[in-house]
Amino acid sequence: MTARKTAAEVFDALAGRYEEAFGTIPAQREALEWLTRRLPRGARVLDVGSGTGRPTAETLARAGYAVTGIDVSAEMVALARTRVPGARFEQADVRSYAPPGPGGFDAVCAFFPLLMMDRREIAASLERMASWTAPGGYLLVATVPGDIDALDIEFMGHPVTVSSLSAEEYRRRIEAAGLEVLHHETSLYHPSGGLADPEEHLFCHARRPAA
Repeated sequence: MTARKTAAEVFDALAGRYEEAFGTIPAQREALEWLTRRLPRGARVLDVGSGTGRPTAETLARAGYAVTGIDVSAEMVALARTRVPGARFEQADVRSYAPPGPGGFDAVCAFFPLLMMDRREIAASLERMASWTAPGGYLLVATVPGDIDALDIEFMGHPVTVSSLSAEEYRRRIEAAGLEVLHHETSLYHPSGGLADPEEHLFCHARRPAA
């Protein structure tokens, strides 16, 4: 049996190839445009699963925000530091990350960082990210939704184990964490160049009520 790989191992190996396949997701670009229309310059933004820094951290840094990106992959962090010098990146896992200082973030973006976790970890990570969202701030989450529990698949040539929650369960858990869901939509994405299989994507935008 081929050994399953951790997220860090997979993305260390993929590095820039992941950006080739998933760097132009229309719904992600739309989500970033949606966010930048709502945040003032200087807003503090956390990019969870920041990858190469593109397009999320790059777009947000250019908009004048103070962007911190975290990723489990050392190779991805190294690429991001080179490609997006206007943001700060560190190797960290959302399951154990401790945000510096009080006050949280004006926005937390989490585009596809949760799939290579078990369902308990996904739920706990959603709660953690919601808790880092300051009053009046935004949480943007994207994932491949589904009633998926420890499914072994091949992703871009690498054996991995993935889990997820249904689109409605994501919505329920985000609302249970005290946020108001403002946008909740699924769409089909075909990765560029045939580097990965087509995926259904869920994008959910939420806001923590102002204190």
